[in-house]
Amino acid sequence: MKQGNKVTINDVARAAGVSKGTVDRVLHNRGEVSAASRQQVLDVIKELGYRPNIYASLLASRKEHRIVCIIPEFSAGEFWELTDKGIARGREFASGYGIPVHTVQYDQYDMESFQRACATALSENPTGVIIAPMFRVETLKFVKELKDRGIAYMYIDSKLEEDDYLAYFGMPMYQSGYLCADLLTDGRKVDRIYVIRIARDRKGHSDPTVTRRTGFMDYINEYYPDCEIENIFINPKDPEDIKARLDRMFMKDPDPHKFLVMFNSRIHLVADYLRARQIRTCRVVGFDVMERNLAAVRDGYVQLLIAQHSDNQVAAAINAMTEWLLISRPLSRKDNYTQMDILNRFNCDYYLQK
Repeated sequence: MKQGNKVTINDVARAAGVSKGTVDRVLHNRGEVSAASRQQVLDVIKELGYRPNIYASLLASRKEHRIVCIIPEFSAGEFWELTDKGIARGREFASGYGIPVHTVQYDQYDMESFQRACATALSENPTGVIIAPMFRVETLKFVKELKDRGIAYMYIDSKLEEDDYLAYFGMPMYQSGYLCADLLTDGRKVDRIYVIRIARDRKGHSDPTVTRRTGFMDYINEYYPDCEIENIFINPKDPEDIKARLDRMFMKDPDPHKFLVMFNSRIHLVADYLRARQIRTCRVVGFDVMERNLAAVRDGYVQLLIAQHSDNQVAAAINAMTEWLLISRPLSRKDNYTQMDILNRFNCDYYLQK
């Protein structure tokens, strides 16, 4: 055969000297096939590079599939916008095999909004769900319902360690916190670290960065056991609240050489405060690529960002879910960890270029 031509099941059968039906039985591991014939077919498949047509498998099964992605709401320029672009890429892949991909969004600060999003997702009768979890208890209730209904599901961005999920696509959360602590301290003398945290839902059910925070604290306890950690909670929707709380922090501790960190994508809120107060003496580390975060790095108010391509993560999850639904293709890894990229003012402008 000429290189580059698409190999068909007929080509495999002809080269192996068996019938098309024998090749099909080998591929799907059904029916009686002699050991010699099976080995001959497998050798030819390897030699010719034959790959089964998963679209043909879908047509043969006559089963309709639908993937639903559940992610937080977002505005232009926010973290989840990049994830949404990745969903669009995954949707294009899945649509080539006749599988629609729908998105359901929720308010990440409102547990009831998350509950409604889960109910909406179930009402669409999905065969696969990809979810970015924020509310641990409610997520566990939801995925139990998915299991009871036989619906496959995968996590993106973060995961619930205690759950037996099909797959996870995202940053290794614990290791990212450990890395963050190393970058923030950088061998310096550190007596106190201020952790800027988001005041989420009123009952405290939402804490998506808890695993990352654990990794951070383990590093500090190991290398800086005498370092004090002070948590400052801010309301991301109230600029005056942020200003007042950070003002109190600086009045209480006038040392301008502070160590500041956030474990989510909102480090730009801290940078906005520092910019307004013209404070350039703090060492600041944050997470995730948003234009406002990148601008803070360029301007010197944030020294380092730990970045991830959330668009690639969700696109890979949708591709994997598509193939799992169609031909039960096994995943090579349950935890598909993506790289942790470190951005500073010298390389941040190139990270999102294609």
